[in-house]
Amino acid sequence: MFTGLLVALMVLGSIPDIMSAPDAVALFNHLGYPTYLLPFIGIAKLLGVVAILIPGFPRIKEWAYAGFVVDLTGAMFSSISVGDPASGWLLFIIGYILIAGSYIYHHKIIKSAASSTLSNKNN
Repeated sequence: MFTGLLVALMVLGSIPDIMSAPDAVALFNHLGYPTYLLPFIGIAKLLGVVAILIPGFPRIKEWAYAGFVVDLTGAMFSSISVGDPASGWLLFIIGYILIAGSYIYHHKIIKSAASSTLSNKNN
């Protein structure tokens, strides 16, 4: 569930970035960033989603989760730096919860699969 919501959040955030939608451009202008970064960040988010959803590739998944944390932290820092109200922090908190929940359950699944494989080898 955490992963599904995280994927939805990232995909819904990446599409306007990739398309350089007017709202995304306005937000980047408000934060003081050049708009040429929008498609790059949007594509990076989509690649992170793909990395998380495709089975295997554990190191790439770790990097994807780290990238999501860096993206969210950068966005929150930028929002605070330009003086946006604290009421806007709720979206960031939800994002951190989704990333943490997805990451924790991803590792629980890996641990469970590893112990299951180990017990099958011992039988």
